[in-house]
Amino acid sequence: MLFWMDITKLGDMNATMPIFASCVAWLSWNKSWRVAFLLVLLFMGGLALVAATKIAFAGWGYGIRSLDFTGFSGHAMRATAITPIFFYLMLRRARPTVRNAGIAAGILFGLLITFSRLVVHAHSESEAISGFALGSMVAFAFMWLTRRCAMPKFSPWLIAVSLAAIGSSPVAPPAPTETYVQKIAVYLSDREKPFTRNDWKSET
Repeated sequence: MLFWMDITKLGDMNATMPIFASCVAWLSWNKSWRVAFLLVLLFMGGLALVAATKIAFAGWGYGIRSLDFTGFSGHAMRATAITPIFFYLMLRRARPTVRNAGIAAGILFGLLITFSRLVVHAHSESEAISGFALGSMVAFAFMWLTRRCAMPKFSPWLIAVSLAAIGSSPVAPPAPTETYVQKIAVYLSDREKPFTRNDWKSET
């Protein structure tokens, strides 16, 4: 279980957000404004959907009880979205077979994080799989929309920052995103405490 706890941390905000930020910074530095804008729009849009579903459940109990769905898995979404994009940008000038292999590796990494969320009992199957699906949509939408855009040469410092973020994440404390989401949900819904799965059970 300790192994899977370390694996699942690779999808935490501490690992994925520095990769996202370094990609945006690199694109912006090289004046690839349109590509940077699309990356921000799609990735942040995915994060917003994750947060919206979790706030809706924690604040008002909106979910899909038959599927045990209380919100998209943020770990699965972030890892599946940003890792293929990272390889896509890094290998944009490589041969198609090499580039596609990198993208596939990113998707497999997202699958690994998705599976880890099930092993550590952080999410139901519907939440983990839907998070993976949402992340895949973000990644492939970005790659499709930017397929004809000119890309600057990938910078070694971007690789270094990304690898440092991934390498340090297992020892870094998890980002308190769930706490923030629950506080926002309680504030907006004027509840005394967040709605939970136990409240579902008590209603039956």
